[in-house]
Amino acid sequence: MEQAPIWHSEVNILELNAKGRSTMNEHLGMEFTEAGNNYLRIRMPVDHRTVQTYGILHGGASVALAETVGSIASTLVIDPAKEICVGMEINANHVRSAREGYVYGTATPIHLGRRSHIWEIKITDDQQRLICICRHMVAVLEKEAFMAGAQ
Repeated sequence: MEQAPIWHSEVNILELNAKGRSTMNEHLGMEFTEAGNNYLRIRMPVDHRTVQTYGILHGGASVALAETVGSIASTLVIDPAKEICVGMEINANHVRSAREGYVYGTATPIHLGRRSHIWEIKITDDQQRLICICRHMVAVLEKEAFMAGAQ
């Protein structure tokens, strides 16, 4: 039995990538690649923009990838006319290094509450080996109050 989609409306991968232009997403080469009923996937190259001095994927780049896919996934769950999402907390366990190719971040929900979301993000390499696992908490705020500076 297939799970019903968790998204507020249909997910458009081309739109997500267009919104990332002129942001850190574009600078680090991040691209959304897929959305399932309960997951969102993004990829990022392991190259001169994302490695540290030993030539392996920088832990901060992994966290940037995880926070991006988790935060955007949250914005796809809520009603954007009434709410916005902002990251509150993220942790990362770096399991394996990556030196080349791409890494893929897949966000799946752990908790989708009225005022907070928690996402698990697994980052894998081209061979589907686990590189990093993250947990990301997102606050869901009332858009009108946030835009007025109340939060």
